[in-house]
Amino acid sequence: MRRRVAVTINGTKYEHEVEPRLLLVQYIREQAGLTGTHVGCDTSNCGACTIELNGHSAKACTMFAVQADGAEITTIEGLAQGSTLHPLQQAFWDEHGLQCGFCTPGMIMAARQLLERNPNPTEREIRISLEGNICRCTGYHNIVKAIQSAAKVMATGAEVKAPASVS
Repeated sequence: MRRRVAVTINGTKYEHEVEPRLLLVQYIREQAGLTGTHVGCDTSNCGACTIELNGHSAKACTMFAVQADGAEITTIEGLAQGSTLHPLQQAFWDEHGLQCGFCTPGMIMAARQLLERNPNPTEREIRISLEGNICRCTGYHNIVKAIQSAAKVMATGAEVKAPASVS
């Protein structure tokens, strides 16, 4: 028995008939075609699937797509404005806050929620807010630096540039 799901993701409305057991992360990736939200552990431990659901941080592997019916969702793809990266995306680039990049979308989405609640977090507050997100490549040092850097940019409202092309 399939059910109709209608959600708005990054400002675009999506409607599909889905199996009731389809996870939201699978819906985002397979039905909406937005692959920035990653499937890491399927147990909600790694945070690679972190999104914003109706303005709140959520792990998309912990809920069914039908539970999100009518929701407003923001994924990593929804943060940039054209070729202008969100300050967090730019800071992760500038401060080398990523290595393989697998955890990066979830880290950035979790960090965005932190900075909305607390625009000037301490290092300790940043580390605590990231406890639900695992990075297997870095020691978190540059991730913390990236969030601190983004917080400064966001506080001043400074313009963020498009990244230099990589050859």
